[in-house]
Amino acid sequence: MSRVAVVTGGTRGIGEAICLALKSAGYRVAATYAGNDASAQKFSAATGIPAFKFDVADFDACQKGVADIEAALGPVEVLVNNAGITRDTTMHKMTFEQWNAVIQTNLTSCFNMSRAVIDGMREHSFGRIVNIGSINGRSGQYGQVNYAAAKSGIHGFTKALALEGAAKGITVNAVAPGYVLTDMVRAVPEKVLEKIISRIPVGRLGDPDDIARAVMFLVGDDAGFITGATLDVNGGQQMY
Repeated sequence: MSRVAVVTGGTRGIGEAICLALKSAGYRVAATYAGNDASAQKFSAATGIPAFKFDVADFDACQKGVADIEAALGPVEVLVNNAGITRDTTMHKMTFEQWNAVIQTNLTSCFNMSRAVIDGMREHSFGRIVNIGSINGRSGQYGQVNYAAAKSGIHGFTKALALEGAAKGITVNAVAPGYVLTDMVRAVPEKVLEKIISRIPVGRLGDPDDIARAVMFLVGDDAGFITGATLDVNGGQQMY
């Protein structure tokens, strides 16, 4: 029987690309989303992938949401923590609400969702968790104290959980995208975008499929000896 995979923030952008790649590889896929019903309905109609609406920043909602997914598809064996938002501004202008919203949605969600699936993965002695970090969590970014902190936290979270899961056949890794052509990046002013591209050695923005391919490698059986790693997918913009 094919494995069940859950992708948070899975109905658009990078999440959508990951969902489609997983489905093409034979996984039974569920996407989660927070609020855009029209986009989620369009996604499900086009892909046949069910979309479950709940707030990944809410612990209880995640417990119920994962239970609903498992009732529909079966035990979750693959989790991709992709959901993320931005609330960019400099520290002296940032409100607590802007800080907290990003930390809760981008970082606390990784705990909420991982906690909801970890017992089942331990019971079955198999699991794949991939957390989507960011180049800006690795190097920092002006006006993104909240976002950089959350994404940097993901990289530490990944390593610690990898140590806990290894003996139970659970690998935990991260993918750190660079600048990828999503709605979020399309909103960047053209002149700023040109400067960003000029700093990318391969000479282009990433495509969501570039990230999806990295995720597919890490969730596969052939990656069973890789855990606690961060795979940088940024066109050479930052090398670590």
